[in-house]
Amino acid sequence: MGFQRVGVADLILHDGKAPSWLTRRMIRLGSIIVKLIVDDYGYQEFLRRLSNPIWFQALSCVLAYDWDSSGTTTVLCGVLKTILSRQDLGVKAVGGKGRLSKLSLNEIDELRKVYDFSEEESERFKYASRMTAKIDNVAVQAGYRLYHHMMFIAEDGSWAVVQQGMNPNFKTARRFHWLSGSFKSFVVEPHSGIMGSMRHDSVLNTVARDSEDFRKLAVDLVKDGAERLKRTLLSLRVEGQETLSKWMGGISETPIIKSYKVDPRAVDWNSLKRAYESAPNNYEELLAVRGVGPSTVRALALISELVYGVEPSWRDPIKYTFAFGGKDGIPFPVKRREYDEAIGFLEDAISKANIGDKDKIEALKRLRNYASKIQLI
Repeated sequence: MGFQRVGVADLILHDGKAPSWLTRRMIRLGSIIVKLIVDDYGYQEFLRRLSNPIWFQALSCVLAYDWDSSGTTTVLCGVLKTILSRQDLGVKAVGGKGRLSKLSLNEIDELRKVYDFSEEESERFKYASRMTAKIDNVAVQAGYRLYHHMMFIAEDGSWAVVQQGMNPNFKTARRFHWLSGSFKSFVVEPHSGIMGSMRHDSVLNTVARDSEDFRKLAVDLVKDGAERLKRTLLSLRVEGQETLSKWMGGISETPIIKSYKVDPRAVDWNSLKRAYESAPNNYEELLAVRGVGPSTVRALALISELVYGVEPSWRDPIKYTFAFGGKDGIPFPVKRREYDEAIGFLEDAISKANIGDKDKIEALKRLRNYASKIQLI
């Protein structure tokens, strides 16, 4: 078995926010680089680059943000949103951190005035915004709750999403990248990249290719009605619950499955009633039902595995992991070739940018300093 080269980095947890003098500088330099990229390669290539976590991190470094800071995602996205709002480049950004993430749908309505989108197109963007968040909050469960969501929308209707979630138990975070047109289904291996500082042994991953049987069964279970599901859930023994079999010979112990931590009181039974009434045709339609959350999906997974023997995937879908992590799990590439490609692309953009020699030298120095932080093992 051969050894694979990987990137390793120590990541620092930083508090506070980026100072205004730094963000002003990032916006000034970023405006030039982003315009050059869009002019030379088109806004579709710009979206594709944003969906590449390695390139995203390298861009942050070029714009002078600390390479190992815990705020890379939120600060860079905020800078890009400002840049795109000030220039007519064929791409705009909606959403942001915390409260701003909840304004995404309203901002999509505002985009109709900019790009003359139809109501149908606007609803399609809203659906993609909600569904990408639903997948990363509900369908993939590793304990990361989203607190940042930004969607980049181009005038031709293509889009990219960059969002981030925090795991309060480990004080680490994950960044999720999406790109329209790069996946066939929201519920089957849809991400262009997932970055984080650690890989977990047991992650409920209902969008894995291996979870297809579960996805089909989950829809059938919902069609049986909420009351039947509730009775079934209450009859199951989960981890920590005693039975008489330990004192009685000849009776096999009921197998303990992975800790689903399902509290029947936490399941939104009204959402399951709504799902039953809407009669979803597939798992995506089931997830789209308002109120279907993490505990509901865990309950369906528990019943699916214990009662019907259909186990969802427990494979962590993260694609890049690192030895140590700050709260956002800043990404470094597993594959050196991808890393070198991102560096080369930005070096070329900086060299062509209409900026002073001093700014070029400083930007290239930051990029090369970032590259030197990677230790190959």
